Amino acid sequence: MSQARHAAPPRRRGRHFATVARIGAQLHSDPRTVGIVMLLPVVLITLLYFVMIDLPTPPGAPEPFDDIGPIMLAVLPMMLMFLVTSITMLRERTSGTLERLLTTPLTRWNLLASYGLVFGLLGVAQASLLAAFVLGVYGVDIEGPLWVILLISLLDALVGVSFGLLASAYARTEFQAVQFMPMLIGPQLFLCGLFAPVDQMPDVLAAVARVLPMTWAADAVLDVTANAEVSGGTWLGIGLLAGLVLGMLVVAASSMPRRTR
Repeated sequence: MSQARHAAPPRRRGRHFATVARIGAQLHSDPRTVGIVMLLPVVLITLLYFVMIDLPTPPGAPEPFDDIGPIMLAVLPMMLMFLVTSITMLRERTSGTLERLLTTPLTRWNLLASYGLVFGLLGVAQASLLAAFVLGVYGVDIEGPLWVILLISLLDALVGVSFGLLASAYARTEFQAVQFMPMLIGPQLFLCGLFAPVDQMPDVLAAVARVLPMTWAADAVLDVTANAEVSGGTWLGIGLLAGLVLGMLVVAASSMPRRTR
């Protein structure tokens, strides 16, 4: 009996790693999805760079892309990871795979954590490639440490993953999952400071913007870009992003249905 108890944890760990391996194998067999996640941000940031390359710049002012480019490190990962995660997870449910998995001892939390781990690793690769183009190829200078920029982009991608998992729990079709994007991501895109500084917005909009995760990420990226030392406000934003990821995963796990509707 004692030996059986000691043998159980490795088997449970084996099931968890098997789920991670299965999700990774699915991504490996779907190169179009991986291509969208990895290459589309580079294409978009390249397009933005050449759109802004000839814009007039006042003497002594930074190039327009130097202001906008870093913010995109807080925008694109969340948008794309939300889209890919919500559709992928919904496909698992509509195909019956999710229902079969939930009849096994694998818990909802473990399943979502497996998705978060796999897509988080994909987010690391995405953030690294995007940062390489913004900071390297297109020459945006940063004063702070690069690893903090990458950490912010990763957490931003994980926020997109967690929002995508939550949306997939309520959507019944892939079309409905996509419809969640303008509801959950659209307002953040307009209010994060990409188009206008938050402190120059009307008071009501500024108050809303300051509680949105994309704003936390954008403010943190801009702070690291402009300052050699990481400020307390940036660490607070990083902590809020990490806490939101965990909170959203808990909500997604509790709202995940056991049966396909």
